[in-house]
Amino acid sequence: MAGNSSIEWTEATWNPVTGCNKVSDGCKHCYAERMAKRLHAMGNPRYENEFNVTLHHDLIDAPKKWVKPKKIFVNSMSDLFHEQIPSEFIQQVFKTMNETPQHSYQVLTKRPERAVDLSDRLNFTPNIWMGTSVENVKVINRIELLKQVPAKVRFLSCEPLLGPLDDLNLTRIHWVIVGGESGPGARPMEADWVRSIRDQCQTQKVAFFFKQWGGVQKHRYGRELDNRTYDEYPNEILAY
Repeated sequence: MAGNSSIEWTEATWNPVTGCNKVSDGCKHCYAERMAKRLHAMGNPRYENEFNVTLHHDLIDAPKKWVKPKKIFVNSMSDLFHEQIPSEFIQQVFKTMNETPQHSYQVLTKRPERAVDLSDRLNFTPNIWMGTSVENVKVINRIELLKQVPAKVRFLSCEPLLGPLDDLNLTRIHWVIVGGESGPGARPMEADWVRSIRDQCQTQKVAFFFKQWGGVQKHRYGRELDNRTYDEYPNEILAY
């Protein structure tokens, strides 16, 4: 529920909430849902409710025990701005993030409209990076919503990338992650879709991180794009 992570762009995960539901095309083969069902079958008490939204109050303070600074992906097994999560609980999660400035928190949501609605009740300290998922043009409006959130660092996760995303306006966006879908039923990603986003990031001076090509067996395809890896992170000093 809280600990080191193998996700390429973070160092640890923290899940004070588990469970979610599908809201767009990128959710079709949700890795978190598959994992939750597996953990439920194994008898893990955290997943007694399988993938239904569940609050874990005892984990709210977990990052306070981590002295060494970490990049922490918040709710890798849920969405902090899910409509079933009480605003008071979200405020408690933010309070922990506010009180642990040694960490950088990566909050990724498919519901940026709720983040906007709650933003006047939340303290977006500089260590909170706020991101949204943009898997295809159907959800391109999430970018403009994200820009309304008063975070010091804003980022896009274009994973799984399911179609071309050309002519992106990356003003006030500081970081873009791109990755192909992995696991059973993985949908293909075209190299030119990735190159287009990379080139747009370079032109607009936005950090670009290429996570993976994906596939049913993602390890077979690696994460090189045009014979190199892209592991760029946002420059927090210039992100103000």
